[in-house]
Amino acid sequence: MNHCGTKRLETERLILRRFAAEDAEAMYKNWCADSEVTKFLTWPPHKSVEVSRSVVQKWVDSYANDAYYQWAIVPKALGEPIGSIAAVNQNDDTEMVHIGYCIGRAWWHRGYTSEALRAVMDFFFDTVGVNRVESEHDPENPHSGMVMRKCGMKYEGTLRQAVRSNRGVCDASWYALLRGER
Repeated sequence: MNHCGTKRLETERLILRRFAAEDAEAMYKNWCADSEVTKFLTWPPHKSVEVSRSVVQKWVDSYANDAYYQWAIVPKALGEPIGSIAAVNQNDDTEMVHIGYCIGRAWWHRGYTSEALRAVMDFFFDTVGVNRVESEHDPENPHSGMVMRKCGMKYEGTLRQAVRSNRGVCDASWYALLRGER
């Protein structure tokens, strides 16, 4: 893979960019403090903006690594982050990236997550040169699977009691798209 780090991406309605220290308050306010947003995720809601500051600083420091990919999802009309999308796992040997995403409840069902995922998938296929982009979701969160299907990912199966989230041990429905299937 041709690792090049998190690059600024732009879509019709979004700017996907690196996080900056000053994003912590928007991060806390817009999605990280909401237990409904984090219900299906592996990290708990942030108890204070200080937790968000610490997380953002860790991400900012990680941008020094060319194999690190973490974007702030910023609607052009708003100008502040409403969520994040990242390569949460990758395997250079098989040329695979695993994408995770999260968006604030106020922006659900508006197509922002699909728009961001599509742009990130294109970046990984066209710029980084991956062969496989994959993701997974809790079957109790079917809207996440709808995002994956809308972006062309194919359902590969559900692993029973395979992951732990804030709901406890749960199933994981897996989706992927291969470079040759685009």
